[in-house]
Amino acid sequence: MAEHLSKRGDILDIGKNLKELRLRQDLTLEELASRSELTKGFLSQVERNLTSPSISTLEDILEALGTTLSDFFKPEKEEQIVFGAADYFVDEREDSTIEWIVPNAQKNKMEPIILKLKPGSKSSLMEAHDGEEFGYVLKGNISLMMGEKRYKLKPRETFYINGRKSHYLVNTGASDAKVLWITTPPMF
Repeated sequence: MAEHLSKRGDILDIGKNLKELRLRQDLTLEELASRSELTKGFLSQVERNLTSPSISTLEDILEALGTTLSDFFKPEKEEQIVFGAADYFVDEREDSTIEWIVPNAQKNKMEPIILKLKPGSKSSLMEAHDGEEFGYVLKGNISLMMGEKRYKLKPRETFYINGRKSHYLVNTGASDAKVLWITTPPMF
């Protein structure tokens, strides 16, 4: 299915959309020609909008590309790019608050949160995993605890770790701490 449909003026740019779909599938014109039982020259002309395929020929091309007419022409739902406070999901606990700042981030490759910790409190234990994590201390003083090791961080300092060891954060300061914490894959 086309991720977005290109247009030339008010006309749908079928050739460009077919080429983008072919390239996303890492197919050469020759491979598409073989799959669709059409000539490489004809497909090249279609992609350059020098000729227009019949509906049945377009169906053959789309079938070879693994999609259908209805999916090819279906406009893609535009994904939300910018998120504000109204989009956040907030989980307030006794000693901490987690703000999920990108809704449904678990479907993405990474998941960012803002973690607020009261003095002396700690985050949940992050079990060992195959991903990576990044943290940026926005406010307060924290310690990243990994086994017996303690890494102290203050505002404007960061951590970047692989997830091979279980770990957690502790607010070691006298005031609230706030950390932007991002995991890949989503873990929160």
